[in-house]
Amino acid sequence: MIDAQQLQKILEGVLLAASKPLPLDRLEALFTETERPAREHLLAALTAIDVDCTGKGYELKKVASGYRMQVRQELSEWVSRLWEEKPQRYSRALMETLSIIAYRQPITRGDIERIRGVAVSTQIVQTLLEHEWVRIVGYRDVPGRPAMYATTRQFLDYFNLNSLEQLPPLSEIRDLDEINRGLALDEDKPQGRILEFPVFDGNSDELEVDAEEAAAAAIGTRPMSEILGIVDSQLGIKPESDSAD
Repeated sequence: MIDAQQLQKILEGVLLAASKPLPLDRLEALFTETERPAREHLLAALTAIDVDCTGKGYELKKVASGYRMQVRQELSEWVSRLWEEKPQRYSRALMETLSIIAYRQPITRGDIERIRGVAVSTQIVQTLLEHEWVRIVGYRDVPGRPAMYATTRQFLDYFNLNSLEQLPPLSEIRDLDEINRGLALDEDKPQGRILEFPVFDGNSDELEVDAEEAAAAAIGTRPMSEILGIVDSQLGIKPESDSAD
């Protein structure tokens, strides 16, 4: 039987060597049947690792796909200097599209275009699919059967989240330029946050969608604050200034 101290060392080493987050089931599978610790002992060892990371330049983080060891986000300015190439910047159009999907999922490309007031390029959709931040979760039962998009576990992992419940409410996010500044990152260093959608949990493959549901019609390109205002009104969310009256 492996004692608590040895178990903690094993988990630390495994998480440091892993190239992706590891769920509890995968951590348990590392041990033979005779040495496998109880689930509560495994969780206790992970808690101990988390405590030991206090005050250090790295941390134990639980994201949607499991546990991982990572450099603390506040050190990204210095860590990023290890890479010679410039960190990738994401366009305003891409971030607007991803934000709308995250908040209104499942949603069709046509709905996104009606909310943004401008066409969504095929390249933007392809980029989001290639990053595995969004996926097609079904097809709306209307003429043409447009694809419906939703975020993925990889989306949560990349933005350092365990679930959609950890995302900030729309009222906290109004300045997309500020979001873009925070997302001038190398693709291998997940940070930042987007928007939340309180209904779809990212796990179900079967979604019921009202075929008549559509975003508000619009003409021309809107600022992001107005886009978020439209989404607010669709979900019945009152702006803070209104609720204060």
